[in-house]
Amino acid sequence: MLGLVVGLAALALKFLIKLFDFVMQIPAAPPADVIVGILTLVDLTLIANLIVIVICSSYENFLTQPDPTKHPDWPEGLMNIGFSGLKQKLLGSIAAIAAVNVLEWFMDIERHANNTKLAWVVGILLAFAVSMLILAIADRLSYPSESKAQTKVTRQR
Repeated sequence: MLGLVVGLAALALKFLIKLFDFVMQIPAAPPADVIVGILTLVDLTLIANLIVIVICSSYENFLTQPDPTKHPDWPEGLMNIGFSGLKQKLLGSIAAIAAVNVLEWFMDIERHANNTKLAWVVGILLAFAVSMLILAIADRLSYPSESKAQTKVTRQR
């Protein structure tokens, strides 16, 4: 877990460096390059989100269960992450990262005019999306009473 925290700090530093470079290039950059720069920052943010999810889940599963009453300011989505929820959040983050990479490719298509690589990038994105859908269906079929109870709680709010 310590390695993930160090990795998150390294990613934050890389984000700040990319942000500085991006801001410095904005005045002379064409709009497509600005969009690609923003997508790069979004990509780094999504990867950081993925690391935070794994850190919080690891802490809860291997160290101790945090008490929500002692930490009312902690986000509810990071507390009580079950294995099923963890799989869905991880695959969701990975699919979002892949989608951002596909958007970067499309925005910078003049430089990446290789149809084979583009097909692989889109194929990988579709594979993640299909995997996410299959996983969600499998979880719904495995725990039908849990998903109905969760739906009732959501409707009451």
